[in-house]
Amino acid sequence: MSQKRAKSQDIRPLEILLLNLMPTKIETETQIARALGNSPLQVNLTLLTTDSYTPKNVSKKHLCAFYKTFKEIKNQKFDGLVVTGAPVENLAWQEVKYWQELTEIFDWSVKNVCSSFFICWGAQAALQHFHKVPKHKLSRKKFGIFPHQVRKKNAILLRGFDEKFWVPVSRHTETREADLKKVKNLEIIADSKESGIYLVRNKKQNQIFAFNHPEYDRDTIKQEYERDLKKNLKAQEPENYFDEKKKPLIRWQAHTTLLFSNWLNYYVYQETPYELSEI
Repeated sequence: MSQKRAKSQDIRPLEILLLNLMPTKIETETQIARALGNSPLQVNLTLLTTDSYTPKNVSKKHLCAFYKTFKEIKNQKFDGLVVTGAPVENLAWQEVKYWQELTEIFDWSVKNVCSSFFICWGAQAALQHFHKVPKHKLSRKKFGIFPHQVRKKNAILLRGFDEKFWVPVSRHTETREADLKKVKNLEIIADSKESGIYLVRNKKQNQIFAFNHPEYDRDTIKQEYERDLKKNLKAQEPENYFDEKKKPLIRWQAHTTLLFSNWLNYYVYQETPYELSEI
């Protein structure tokens, strides 16, 4: 931050847009809001849903009361954008019903958002759209809480991180390092020996790609596991998750708080202009 700005400290609420693609809308919006709100910075959160596809697991009343569509916000600018994951990993990109609308939002974000944070399938979708980076199907679902490591020691996003930290993982596909290396401005900053690439940043466009789920609550993995058992999906027990009494052991909240605080501070607050119109 420049000395002039540091002395003046002209502060306004940060305008963050959340594109919530998860079927569990209320749970996910709460998780993200909690992660963003655990900071001294003021945040105004705008919830966004797709217009080309109507979610089935949340009431229309809730959507009408709290969510906006892209048509309603496309003439606005935002300090930050968060795009969640979605349970459509096994579909081809073009088979996703809202794919065209999603890519339109991605393109819009480049000139109308200071920094974007893409999560899980949202990260894969953004990398596919912007850089043609493919996703690869895993032979077995990667599911549980896995140890991760800081790969780039001086990465601003990882300031204050321990050398080893834990992150929830729940996905059927992966993004591979060999594909990422083909794109000049992409940089891997955190990964896991067990679950692969975790955090990637675009050095040119102020974009963050997180392939796992730091926002998950204590019981989110448990609920997914029980859902899969009911659907007879050959559910595997999540790794490193239950204690000896089969209760969820939470070990990632400190990481989540620091991750989102660092993003808001270094990539949004310190980079965004005071006047939103200047983005």
